[in-house]
Amino acid sequence: MEDNTLEKKYNKFIIAVSIVIPVVVAILFGVKLKDFGFNVEPLSFLPPIYATTNGITAVVLVLAVMAIKKGNQKLHERLMTFAIALSVAFLVMYVAYHMTSDSTKYGGEGVLRYVYFFILVTHILLSIAIIPLVLITYVRALAKRFDRHRKIARITFPLWLYVAVTGVVVYLMISPYYVH
Repeated sequence: MEDNTLEKKYNKFIIAVSIVIPVVVAILFGVKLKDFGFNVEPLSFLPPIYATTNGITAVVLVLAVMAIKKGNQKLHERLMTFAIALSVAFLVMYVAYHMTSDSTKYGGEGVLRYVYFFILVTHILLSIAIIPLVLITYVRALAKRFDRHRKIARITFPLWLYVAVTGVVVYLMISPYYVH
């Protein structure tokens, strides 16, 4: 298959996934299983796990960039695939937690409150924006369009890293307010 054809083949998929994931997450965020008669315990153990998953994702992203800078394309590819898998695992845990638990309100005051909400809002917005960027970057690598892959990866990497790191920061800032 011609490289450009592979990219075009995945464009509709990328668009669909980039729309469906945020919409479904937004809908599921508002769905509480208990409201539908399911007697499920809150999955209150998940936030530290999915925050750790975000932290591991950040480390994996940095290791992947180091690998490609050293010319180890195979390791880079495996690490990036692992980073995507970690992000999917995070998303599943995040949605599961919010479907079984009430949202936690941030209780901080003063300047920290503004810092928290700035980090939270940028984290959420960039986590939506990163979906198509990651998928486009990945498909360009699969298509062996490395010139185009590198070009978009220079944008994707720092944004994805920011999302992963701020996921940990948001957790650390809100964790004292979780109801146990």
